[in-house]
Amino acid sequence: MERILGAKKHIALVAHDNKKDDLLDWARFNRGTLSRHFLFATGTTGDLLSRELDLPVARFLSGPLGGDQQIGAAIAEAKIDFLIFFWDPLEPQPHDPDIKALLRLAVLYNIPTASNRASADFIISSPLMQVEYPLQAPDVGRYHRSRASRDEQR
Repeated sequence: MERILGAKKHIALVAHDNKKDDLLDWARFNRGTLSRHFLFATGTTGDLLSRELDLPVARFLSGPLGGDQQIGAAIAEAKIDFLIFFWDPLEPQPHDPDIKALLRLAVLYNIPTASNRASADFIISSPLMQVEYPLQAPDVGRYHRSRASRDEQR
């Protein structure tokens, strides 16, 4: 299945507490590019980004309160095109299952995902960020049909 990502991407920005300063610094540096796209973020990160960048940022709940799950749902509904998630690999997170589910959905739905400053720099500076892009999305219906077929064979 294919869907077209528009030239204006829908970008979700998420950062764990110990990575918020890093994300804010990165976002300030890339403000011009980010201003040409639609921005979404989880709770506190969204407040900080909106204030620091003076740009509109649609906010979901805080991550531990369901924001990660809301972004995952938006990915599954093709409402998010690109995930920037500066996560902290050294700090245990009480909502770790939600984080893993969010990252699994980003991979499943084949959306570009940046987990640190270097990967975010490479993705946002790509010429593909400025143009329409034919995204190969999974054929979830085919998965369900093949699974049903296997279940019938049992």
